[in-house]
Amino acid sequence: MSPISLGYSPCPNDTYIFYGLVHGKIDGAPTCREVLEDIETLNRLAMNGKLDMTKISFHALALMRDRYCLLHAGGALGRGCGPLVVARDALDPNDLLGKRIAIPGRLTTAALLLRLFNPALDDLVAMPFDEIMDAAQKGHVDAGVIIHESRFTYPDYGLHKVMDLGEWWEANTGHPIPLGGILALRDLGKEKIRHIDQSLRASIEYAHANPDAVKNYIRQHAQEIDEAVMQQHIDLYVNHYTLDYGADGEAAIADLFARAEEAGIVPQCDQPLFV
Repeated sequence: MSPISLGYSPCPNDTYIFYGLVHGKIDGAPTCREVLEDIETLNRLAMNGKLDMTKISFHALALMRDRYCLLHAGGALGRGCGPLVVARDALDPNDLLGKRIAIPGRLTTAALLLRLFNPALDDLVAMPFDEIMDAAQKGHVDAGVIIHESRFTYPDYGLHKVMDLGEWWEANTGHPIPLGGILALRDLGKEKIRHIDQSLRASIEYAHANPDAVKNYIRQHAQEIDEAVMQQHIDLYVNHYTLDYGADGEAAIADLFARAEEAGIVPQCDQPLFV
């Protein structure tokens, strides 16, 4: 049987949760071939059906629910972990109108949250997430939406926080912020998908039980090599929702899709999220 093509980012939370699965540590798990790319590249690969299983932005998932289903394990969802808008100059969020704003890809949840915050913000420049802070620092853009470890390192660039899009979401909805999840092609079949889901949960539990075993793999791929920042990243994005969204998490995802559909940002879809 051919290995499952598995896409995820080189960020510490992803390498943490997938280590056991891709290194044969989980008994009975399917063989996986890792494809490490930034989240927007993964979004595009999945849009073209190039991956059997992948990390995805919820924004992108809303556009491909007909071909992919969501797994219960592996998601990035929580409180106090949303994207930040930063700028070289101190700005009020209301001052963003008319400004040139960098986003980490047009299909990212970060971009979706910005559009939900203010649909009139339309001068958006997509670029790799790890180039945004430098672009903001040099004045190539007026502001930038940052994700991943940039949340912890933007002060090093002399940048100011304009707003926390996660805090805005939580204050307006009461829900935790859904950032990304793990998808599987529906064509794999329900039985195989459920087995993959169970194996992924076991991989997360393996990392929890063996944190020292996964450190070298995380360090090998991390954009930010500082140990403290790597651990902050894992602690923020790997939580109880990563094992299973539960009713609370599923309600947050449903609300995000409903708001995006109402705003006309994504099409309506009646396909169930899970198999």
